[in-house]
Amino acid sequence: MTAARPVPLPEGLRLRYPIVQGPFGGGLSTVALAAAVADAGGLGGYGAHILTPDDITATVKALHAATDGPFAVNLWVPQEGEETRPSAAETARHLERLRPYYRELGIPEPDLGPESGPPVPGFAEQLDALLAASPPAVSFVMGVPPREAVDRARRQGTVVIGTATTVAEAEALEAGGVDVVVASGADAGGHRGAFLRPLRESLVGTLALVPQVVDAVSLPVIAAGGIGDGRGVAAALTLGASAVQIGTGFLATDEGGAAAAHRRLLGTPEARSTVLTRLFSGRHARGIPNRVVRELADAEDAVPAYPVQSELMQPLRRAAAERGRPELMSLWAGQAAALATGGGAAAYLDRLVREAGEALGRPL
Repeated sequence: MTAARPVPLPEGLRLRYPIVQGPFGGGLSTVALAAAVADAGGLGGYGAHILTPDDITATVKALHAATDGPFAVNLWVPQEGEETRPSAAETARHLERLRPYYRELGIPEPDLGPESGPPVPGFAEQLDALLAASPPAVSFVMGVPPREAVDRARRQGTVVIGTATTVAEAEALEAGGVDVVVASGADAGGHRGAFLRPLRESLVGTLALVPQVVDAVSLPVIAAGGIGDGRGVAAALTLGASAVQIGTGFLATDEGGAAAAHRRLLGTPEARSTVLTRLFSGRHARGIPNRVVRELADAEDAVPAYPVQSELMQPLRRAAAERGRPELMSLWAGQAAALATGGGAAAYLDRLVREAGEALGRPL
């Protein structure tokens, strides 16, 4: 049986190589990493879901100044129900289970009443600022972007990338007008983006997901999840993907925004095991299990939804990162994290291209 012929990527992406850097949320993205990947011939990525509209404007400006290559800026599509905050009494109960960690780190507890806490940037305002800044591409996780935004992007020449964790989600994204679909397998690190069915019904591995999505939609498909070296790149392209998206491997590079304690674990035997957890943000995300994950395992279904749990955990995560305490940090990583090699992002991309070419028996 011959390999599926991939659909060409939009010309607006201007890629020399079919390598996409995953966009990291939570402050893990950096302009330096996105620019390095873009300059080396791939698609740089930047996660902007926690940024204010003004910050988004400034970030896209900085990216344009740092590289002439292509990059995509990512936003989270809001999920139903997350705008409802728990009562003060409920929040106090959630805070109680975290109090020992605050005391251990010697940091003050957050004061999060029903109407308090760090403001969550409005998605509509974020999206308006992002499109006004005219990045080469915008990408979305957690849902189908608004059709008016897709049409606006198309008019100005901005490529729209949607993310699917199931075939049905890929079909919904195609119906919603996106230009490219990322098929994100359950192997992928960081937050899961399932939006049509519950997470437990949406955990399809990359190897199974990619060919099914390729067969189901007429759009270019980018394979994501569990790809860490050139062998994985070659496998995904053989399955019919037009490109691959790699997150953890690029997070481990010198330009990545991960804390030193986090980066040191990537590429080690400790990174061979990962787990899905809601404990750090209120949304399911894949990372390396640590003390927090193990000690609070019984609270997985009890913690509040995003963004409240993220607000409760943010001071802990930040303090733990500053003090080099990985046992109290969110250690996002995919199932290929032990393959991470670190070093410079451009050198890593070059190695991916070389290894994939050798595996395929042709230049990438």
